[in-house]
Order: sequence, then structure tokens, then C-alpha cells
Amino acid sequence: MHRFIFSFIFLSLGYSTLAQTVNPVNTKQTSNKPATKRSSSQNKTSNDSLKYNRELDEVVVSAGRTKETKSETPVTVTVINAKEIAAQASVNSNMTNVIGWTVPGLALPSNTSYNTGQTLRGRNALVLIDGIPQSTPLRAASREMRTIDPSAIERIEIVKGATSIYGNGADGGLINYITKKPQTQKFAGQTIIGGSGQVKNAGNTGGFRINQLFSGKQNAFDYSVSGSYEKTGVLKDADGNVISPDFGLGEMKTYNGFAKLGYDLNQDSRIELMYNFFRSEQRSDYVAKVGVYGETPTIGVPGERKTDGEGTPYNHNVALQYTQKNLFGGTDFSYSMYMQKFETNFGYSETFYKGGQSQLNSDKKGLRLNFVTPYTVSKNFKGDVIYGGDVLNDITSQRLRDGRSWVPDMNAFSLAPYLQLKSYLFEYLVVKAGIRYENLSVKINDYNTLATGANNKGSIAVKGAKLIYNPLTYNAGIRFSKYQQFTPYVSFSQGFSIYDLGRILRAATENTVQQLNTKAVIANNYEAGFNSRIGIFNFEAVGYISTSKLGANLVQVDGWLVPQRAPEKVKGFEVAADVFISSKLKAGASYSYSEGKIDANNDKDFDDEGDVYLSGLRISPSKLTAYVNYKPVNKLDVGLYWIRSGSRDHFEPNSKGEYKLGEGRVNSFNIFNLNAAYQLPKNFKVTLGVENLLNTNYYTPYAQFYGRADYYTQSNGARYNVALGYSF
Repeated sequence: MHRFIFSFIFLSLGYSTLAQTVNPVNTKQTSNKPATKRSSSQNKTSNDSLKYNRELDEVVVSAGRTKETKSETPVTVTVINAKEIAAQASVNSNMTNVIGWTVPGLALPSNTSYNTGQTLRGRNALVLIDGIPQSTPLRAASREMRTIDPSAIERIEIVKGATSIYGNGADGGLINYITKKPQTQKFAGQTIIGGSGQVKNAGNTGGFRINQLFSGKQNAFDYSVSGSYEKTGVLKDADGNVISPDFGLGEMKTYNGFAKLGYDLNQDSRIELMYNFFRSEQRSDYVAKVGVYGETPTIGVPGERKTDGEGTPYNHNVALQYTQKNLFGGTDFSYSMYMQKFETNFGYSETFYKGGQSQLNSDKKGLRLNFVTPYTVSKNFKGDVIYGGDVLNDITSQRLRDGRSWVPDMNAFSLAPYLQLKSYLFEYLVVKAGIRYENLSVKINDYNTLATGANNKGSIAVKGAKLIYNPLTYNAGIRFSKYQQFTPYVSFSQGFSIYDLGRILRAATENTVQQLNTKAVIANNYEAGFNSRIGIFNFEAVGYISTSKLGANLVQVDGWLVPQRAPEKVKGFEVAADVFISSKLKAGASYSYSEGKIDANNDKDFDDEGDVYLSGLRISPSKLTAYVNYKPVNKLDVGLYWIRSGSRDHFEPNSKGEYKLGEGRVNSFNIFNLNAAYQLPKNFKVTLGVENLLNTNYYTPYAQFYGRADYYTQSNGARYNVALGYSF
């Protein structure tokens, strides 16, 4: 009798990869192993790994522009799944909090509408929504992390360290918000209604939130459509003071509309359309009462503001994608077109002549072509070639709302081919190497800088130019995956950035663009790390060094922040551990540290007397996090989170006791957050989140390092979010 054995490989984005071998004569399971593992140790039964949701074999797409498991990538990737997003959003729905509280190496949030200073490994991250760039590297708005509501996000992938795989602006890594995928049922949905407010001193702090989701699949067509609305009351600190409304998150109305429509043309080809609209604006009945830096906080008091709304009036994202499996020779192909239209309004400032409120506009249009071709040289030498090209047009400007131009139109056009080789050698060794050629031009017309006085005093007429950038960036890495107890990796990667060209243009003191220092930043990232899975324990650690011959550290000049063009070096490490004690109890912790310096005298020595530390705008204090998740009964899930921010003190104040912007002393603090969910009968669920559970008085690192009294605001006191959800 002939016996046939079938192997089924299950691979889906966001889930562990599993190979299941079945003997139809003897239906007992014969093996149960990760599909990407070929060693005997990794071919052992992995029921415990699946039971405890360990994530080394989770499938990601952002690290290499193709589906691959984390165990195949020789770089550090952090994934926040849908359950974790929901848990953190139940405490605070601000996306800067969701990722800042959970990702090692990412700085803590500022509790403002900005993500200023929220760097990744001491450098700026490129933020994406389904691969669509949200960052505005031509003129950094520092609002790219708050461009979508968490209710529209399926998962978040964070690739750490310099990378150019998605183009300009990722010298610290990238953060990719991946939107909700349609459900497989014919019709499904979810309704969530919730309220929020301060636990103490609750007057005027009440807020409201509603989410609605519809999703399903009818034959070859599938869809996911959702909408959310949130209105927050005033935010108060632990003492009951209204937090300053300047750049604030209180009295904010936030809207998000999302739709994803897909159609399977056949079993190998698919077309998908995605659209997301985000709006978040503050209209406050309070003004700032400035305190004393280092002593008393700036608070909000009733008053009439000089602005007509602050925040983001709109962020439109549209993407049309076509995918084709087995186009030729086993090659998978994807083609996408996208568009982003973004506007954000900043606060009123008296530093302008006659005062003013500025706004930033950015319009992007792009194409992405990607091919993945498998190859086999021998049994022990096989892999994939990933290749394609990106086209991007980005027009960014900054104006005052009264019509004055502050930063002229910067019209950037980029055409960038790339090639990535991924090889499996002798079953256990994954080797990756790649190259990307950026062909970027930025056209700037003639413009005038802002006047500093009457009769156009202080304004400089600047002759425009066309700036050309043609960097060639590389990456290479190796991961050894024979033993799940120790899977080490090493890698080198480069990132390319013309970060904040607009700051250079608006602060021009020369009369031609060509005379300004507009050179690009090429960041070099070196890292070595490992993952370990031993019994009920998961552990990972990585150390890194990031260098650049030309940096873009922001320093204070005549009251404004301008880029300092000097060599930089950042180094640090991250460790994380999880223990799956039982099916009801798990715990974990992480610690991240980074430090950076500028070679101010350009002598290739970062430790001599003339060199200085990077400011708090770039380098965050150390961050320690820990959590415990407990399910005392099947219907109840409780999570407790501890966040500790360390201290940093490298700069001296002047004779008046004043610090330069970004150089203030940062003191440590501890906060605890709580979330709980209880499953009620008939598909109802109630959730509770409490931010700053112990009502601790503290200042965020941003409020401290900025070094100015008007930014010196305390963070939220104890604040609750309660919601009732119904799934169908």
C-alpha cells in the first residue's frame, strides 16, 4: 500500500508560521514545527509556543518589503498586535502613547499634539500608513505619529536602526501602521461607546468616544469600513490644575474614517483600495498661565485664544494596490499607487513680527513596484531576490495663516530602484544584502525670508535652486537560527535623510540656496543582537552604534532651533524578556538606553573637550517598562503596566539660570497604568483603562528638557476610560 504524507504551511500576516505534517493513513500528528526552521531543535513540538503566543516566528512585511518571519530578519523588529493596541488605547487613545509606552528604544510621549523629541534610537523615524509616508522630512511637523486613530489599525511594525528601504527620512528606523483587514465572515461588526475623565477633580474633564466597524466577505469581494469620533474634556494634572492648552490634547475633537475594499480577481491576483481620513483639532476656552521653569508648572486658565483652531484639519490617505502571485518563474509582483494630503496648524507665536499662526501643508503622490523572485542554487543554497522601484513627488511648505510665506514650496521628486538578496545557507543561516539608489531632486523657487520689522526689515531675498541628491545606500545582515535557545544576528544598514530642509531655508542668511548647507544625512547603523526561547521564557537583547558624518541636531540660534551640521555618534542597547507562567498569567519587562554626542571640532574624536552631547530633542532618558497580565477567570483579563523614565543631565544653564532649548535637566519618574476587560453575555464586552493609576505628579521628559517655562507643564493625573462594546 502506498502511503502519502502531506505538509500544510500556514503563513498569515501577524501570526506565527506553522507547518503541519499529516499522514492520512495514520491521522496522528507526525510533526509540528515552524515552517522557516530546519534544525532538529526547532522541529520539536511547539504547542507550548503557540499556547503562550510567543512571537519570534510572527510574520512581518516592513523589514524587507515581503512576507517573512521575525526569525528570518537580521534586524530588530517590534510588533504591536491588535490585542496590545486595544489594551493600550483603552488607557489613552493617543497613538504617541500607544507606541511610546510599549516600544523599547522609542522615546516616551510628550502629552502634547507633537511627537517632538520622540525619537527612535536617538534619530528620527519614518512613519507610514500601509507604506504611505506620513512624515514630512522636508519640514518636520512632528505630528506624523498622530495621523490615524488606533481603531483603524490592525498591527504596528517598528523596524529599528537606519534604513532606506522606504526612502527619505528613516535614519532611526520606521514605524508602519498596518490598517484593519477584512473579516472572513459574510458580515461582522463592532460598536464601542465610551466615556473618559479625571478620577479626581473631574469638573469639565468628561469626554466621549464612539467607534463603529463593519467588515465581511461576499464571494470574491471583501471590505472593512469604520468610523470613530472622540471628544475630550480639559486635561488636568495630579493637583487638579488644568494643563496648559498650548499644543495640548484637551478639548480636542478627533474624527477618523477608514475603508478598505478588496477583490480577488482569481486565486493568484487581487486588487485592493484603502482610504483613511483623520482630523484632530483643538478649540480651547483656556489660555496658558506661564509658571517658573523647574519650580511651578504652566497651567491653563479661562481666556480667549488668538488662534482659529490648532491641530490637524485633515490627513487624507488613498492607496490602490494590485498583487499577482506567480507572475513568471514563481515571481510575486505588487504595484501600488498612493496619495497623501496633509495640513496641520500650529499655535500662535509672538516671535513673528506682528505675531502669527503658522500652518504646514504637504502633498505626496507615489508609486511602488515590487518583485519577489525565488531562486535555488542547490539544496543548501536558496532564497529570494526582492527588487523594484519607488517614485515619489512631495510638495511641502509652511506659511502663516495671514498669507505670509515662512518656508517656500519645496518640490521634491524621487526615483529610486532597489535590489535585495535573501539567501538560506545550510538550512540555518539567513543572509541578506541590499542596495538602493536614490535619485532625488528638490526644486525651490526664489523666495524672501520673513521680515523682522516694519518696511520688510530683516527680510532676505534668496535666489532659488534645484538641489540634487544621489546617495547609494547599503544593508547587509546575517542571522543564525539553528537553536531556538540562541538565535544571534548582526547587521549593517544605512539611512538617507534631508531632514528639515525647511528649517535651513527659513533661517537663511545667504542670498542663494546654493550657499546654504543643505547636504543630506547618511546614517550608518551597526547592531548585534539575539533572541532566545527557553521553556516558558522569551528573551532578546541588542546593542547598536549609529554614526553620521553630517548630522542635523537642532540647536538654539537667536531664539530659533536650526540644524547643526556636524558629525554625530549614537550608541545604546535594548533588552526585553517575557515569561509565560501559565495560560492565565504572563509577565515581562524591557529596558532601553541610548546616548549620543557631536564631534563639534570635527577631529573624529567624540570624547575630547570640544565635543558636546546631543540635546534632549534627540536623546531620551533611559526607559524601563514592566507588565503583568492576569486572567483570574476566562471572561476577565487584567493588565498592570509600570513605566519608569530615567534622568539625564549633561548641560549647564547660563548666568541667569536659563537653559538653551532642548538642554534642560530631566529628572526620573514612575507611573502605573491599568487596563481590564470583561466579557459579558451576548457578545458584549466592557473595558476599563486608567492612566497614571496612582495619580502621580510628574513632568514628561519633553516638558523638562525643552528648558522653557511655557513648555514646563505637568502630565495627566489619574484619568479613566470606560467603554462598552458589542460584536456581531
